[in-house]
Amino acid sequence: MSSGSDSPDRPRVGVDDWVAEVEERIEPGKGVAGHLRRWASLVPGSLQLAVFVGVAATLPLWMGRGDLFAYGIFTLLYILLGLGLNVVVGYAGLLDLGYVAFFGFGAYFYALVSSPYYDIHWPALVSIPIIVVSTAILGLLLGIPSRRLLGDYLAIVTLFFGQAFVVFVLAANPTVGGKGLTGGPNGIADIDPLTFFGYELTSRTQQFYFLLGVVTLVLVGLHFISESRTGRAWRSLREDPLAAEAMSVPVNRLKLMAFSFGSGIAGLAGCIFAAVLTAISPGNFALPLLITIYAIVILGGIGSLTGVILGAIVINVSFQFLAPENPQDRARLLFYAVLLLLVVVGLRSWRRVGAVLGGVVALGVVTQAVVDAVAPTWTGGAVVEGGWLGGAVEHWVVIPSGHGRFGDFAYVALVAAILTLTQLHGRVRLVALVPTLYLAAIVWETSFVQQPAVARWILFGALLVALMNFRPQGLLGTPRVEIA
Repeated sequence: MSSGSDSPDRPRVGVDDWVAEVEERIEPGKGVAGHLRRWASLVPGSLQLAVFVGVAATLPLWMGRGDLFAYGIFTLLYILLGLGLNVVVGYAGLLDLGYVAFFGFGAYFYALVSSPYYDIHWPALVSIPIIVVSTAILGLLLGIPSRRLLGDYLAIVTLFFGQAFVVFVLAANPTVGGKGLTGGPNGIADIDPLTFFGYELTSRTQQFYFLLGVVTLVLVGLHFISESRTGRAWRSLREDPLAAEAMSVPVNRLKLMAFSFGSGIAGLAGCIFAAVLTAISPGNFALPLLITIYAIVILGGIGSLTGVILGAIVINVSFQFLAPENPQDRARLLFYAVLLLLVVVGLRSWRRVGAVLGGVVALGVVTQAVVDAVAPTWTGGAVVEGGWLGGAVEHWVVIPSGHGRFGDFAYVALVAAILTLTQLHGRVRLVALVPTLYLAAIVWETSFVQQPAVARWILFGALLVALMNFRPQGLLGTPRVEIA
């Protein structure tokens, strides 16, 4: 007979039960995000990179010049910027809010040495290496006084640096030889294209393939760094700086390295950005860009290279769909696709997803019929932009005619419904989700579809808030195992 000390309910001498059972505490991946994580873990990194490069290389074959610029080149720029920020935030865990300043520094440096502004025309083969090294040194200089700061304190210092850069290029503009140092609010125009051995990359296809090659090289380099001793030391710094220092990890030196690596990549992105756009201004480096880059890293998963690629694709495609010059029906399609994705990711069970979506459709049909019978003016409005989806929505969502403030009241009601939803649980929450989703559709059709510039940030924020509630570590990030 076994003794009482051998009972599984009792602690075992010499065995750390919490560590032994850690795998059981990690919730297995479910739903879309779970399938993505499993795919990312099963497919080797080299094959993932080959798939990405292979698919991306086909874009110039079937995309027009404008779409290649908007969807291809800008996505690659976002990926490059996200990779640099991922070094600082994802690997080392440093909250750098001045990251965009390094991007701007690289762009302005390239504009000054490769444009008619000062009549200096260095080829890219000379200017880019010098600018990348200079930007890395600038990151090192910022990191030296900030190396003892963490969290909010580091964020405040770096945010000041980022804003100081914008103020400098915008307002603090002393004259040199009769012309402004940085061009002030007008910026610098007529920037030279990328030139290598006398060959200029002037077409969008050439620029795209060059940028794709740069992104590939940076991805490969960061992968090897991540798997090296430096990468493991960075991750230990991110998880617990005090414990890392106690284990004789050179914390301060690692912080400086992270700042330098991230800044250098941002400077490289700035050079390419200036050469591709051929003109830059202070507005290119404002706070919304910082928010966008952080969202790319957070959405994909902090510390994940594949996640940065996924986050950049999702966010840039979403932004382009919601651009004011695009048809509103494209924005409508994106809105309902995101709504469906959030329901699938949030509920996970296909049975519950089907029940909620069926309830939303039935609620819309019944509401439309009842309101049309009682007060026809409340269903007399028309959708903005038609299309097959617009035609279906017109017979499902209540769109009033002659009630101008209805959209404002519906928006307030939606905010209240979402706040209420966060306090509910179980079946009550599931039932309350049905009218909330229908109310979201009403608000979109009566207000936001007419204002895509506003809608993009609202939709973007809603996506991030929902993701942070369901998956705080992002789509492909690794969840932390903590003691309950």
